[in-house]
Amino acid sequence: MTTELKKTPLYQTYIDQGAKVIDFSGWALPVQFSSIKEEHNAVRTKVGIFDVSHMGEIIVTGEEADQFVQYALTNDSSILNETKAQYTTLCNEKGGVVDDLVIYKLDESVYFLVVNAGNTDIDFEWLQKIEGFNVNIENKSSEYGQLAIQGPEARDLVQKLVDVNVSEMKMFEFQQKVSLFGKEVILSQSGYTGEDGFEVYCQSEDTKEIWDGFISEGVVPCGLGARDTLRLEAALPLHGQDLSEQITPYEAGIGFAVKPLIEADFIGKSVLKDQKENGAERKSIGIEMIDKGIPRTDYKILDADSNEIGYVTSGTQSPSTGKAIAMGLIKKEAFELGKDILIQVRKRQVKAKIVKKSSFKS
Repeated sequence: MTTELKKTPLYQTYIDQGAKVIDFSGWALPVQFSSIKEEHNAVRTKVGIFDVSHMGEIIVTGEEADQFVQYALTNDSSILNETKAQYTTLCNEKGGVVDDLVIYKLDESVYFLVVNAGNTDIDFEWLQKIEGFNVNIENKSSEYGQLAIQGPEARDLVQKLVDVNVSEMKMFEFQQKVSLFGKEVILSQSGYTGEDGFEVYCQSEDTKEIWDGFISEGVVPCGLGARDTLRLEAALPLHGQDLSEQITPYEAGIGFAVKPLIEADFIGKSVLKDQKENGAERKSIGIEMIDKGIPRTDYKILDADSNEIGYVTSGTQSPSTGKAIAMGLIKKEAFELGKDILIQVRKRQVKAKIVKKSSFKS
């Protein structure tokens, strides 16, 4: 029996615009509208728009909402206010990442959690099972649309279209009740491309009108293919590959999303505290291929003597540089910047080297 794919409010728009639609985490989403390279370059040089309405939205309210999110999530939510969002993770007791997400404090004791599409139900159930707090947890995903406007020209364009000043907005700052194409939205200075840009949260029924408004301004529609190459060039992790319930934030290189060693308790604290103080057993690395070959997820990473030291978590051919790049997870003792390694590409052992992730775009 085939399960029908979920659709965002823009599904018919994909079809009308001739996009190539695929199954992504149970959603029918566009992998490309024109070509991955064209869309990638549009975001790197001008401005592109992505439909990310498949992402989940969970709202936590109640008199103990502050204490709840501090306990449930790894980052320090006490520093949030009604204009400051935060990247954080939801971890299990072993420190593994159940999901990575962005949290917004919309009002006193009102938190808006934006989670990965494939994990929305998992996260919702996980949060509901946390006991000891007087809170109300609601999955509001079906009520929201989300669009990402990304690229070096994004800020000037958005400024022209909204009724608030966005010129000084910094990463993870946001404004509420912003008017955009006559619709009230939450405007967040955030994204998943490594470029300047904004994410727009709107009522589901307003998504198409806002999308059409941006398209009429000449913004290039972009799909999942460019989203993946852009985020990989920026070394941004993808849950299910670079992050998982078997990979901790410190192993994945996102230890900044774990709160300082404060007194407050949180799920996974004992393991993460130990890794902060003593180091994790594994380390996320940047990889650049020397020989021809693209390093794909789960390919084995070997040392120069062909001993297995880890595996590739994400890999692609960089549209910006033409180089084959990847992120991988290896034993910490095997790490050395600039070190030559081997990637097991099917039956071949292909030469590569360990590089700084910051070198991916250049």
